[in-house]
Amino acid sequence: MLSAIAIIPSAPVLVPELTGLAGAEVADLRSAVVAAVSSLPNHWVGIGVDPEDQVAGPEAVGTFAGFGVDVQVRLAPALGEQPGPPSDLPLCALLAGWVRGQVRPAATAKIQVYAHGRESEDALVQGKLLRAEIDRTADPVGVLVVADGVNTLTPSAPGGYDPTGAPAQLLLDDALAGGDVAALARLPERVLGRPAFQVLAGLCGAGPRSATELYRGAPFGVGCFVGVWQP
Repeated sequence: MLSAIAIIPSAPVLVPELTGLAGAEVADLRSAVVAAVSSLPNHWVGIGVDPEDQVAGPEAVGTFAGFGVDVQVRLAPALGEQPGPPSDLPLCALLAGWVRGQVRPAATAKIQVYAHGRESEDALVQGKLLRAEIDRTADPVGVLVVADGVNTLTPSAPGGYDPTGAPAQLLLDDALAGGDVAALARLPERVLGRPAFQVLAGLCGAGPRSATELYRGAPFGVGCFVGVWQP
C-alpha cells in the first residue's frame, strides 16, 4: 500500500563532498530533503528521468565518481557482503541511494527511470500502472520522486538564462505545493523532470489528501522543489 510520497530535486549539490565551498548555499535545500525523506517507510519505489527507460534494482551499487568524487551509494543495506563493482547508475538513482544512506539506511529502493521524451499521456498511464503495482503490496511503500524543474533561471544556470523559464517553474512549484495533478499533466517540455512529475500525477489519480511544501528555490539557476504528499 502507498504510504507517503517525497519529492526532491535531482541535484548533485545535495552531496557535501561534491559542493566544496558552495555547500552553505544549499544547506536549507539539504535540510528539507532530509525532512521529506524521513516521512518514507523502509520500502521505496523511486521515480526519475534519464535519456532511456531503465530500472535500478535494490542490489545496485553506484558512485558519484563521474561528478568528481568517488562517493559510493547503495539502494539497499549491505548485509555484510562485499559490494560488487559500481554500476553506471543514472543521477536520480545515485541521489536516491545517497539520501537512503543518510536518512533511512535500513531502507530498500527500486528506481523506475523514465525517458526524457516520454509523452505526457503515456507518463500518466505509467503512473496508474505503478500505483496498481504498489497497491498489491501489503507492506507500506514510499515513493521518492527525484526530478528537477527548469535549468534556465539565472545567467549562470546550466541551460543559460531564459526569462520564459520562470513561469514554467512557478507552474511546477505551485502544482507540487498544492497537489494539483491536472497542472502537472500539462507541464511544458522545458521542465527537465516532466515525465517523472507526470508519472506522479498518474500515480495519485484525483490528487493527494495533503501536500506540504518544504522548499522551493533555484540554487545555481536550476528549479528545485522539496515536499511531501500524503496519498
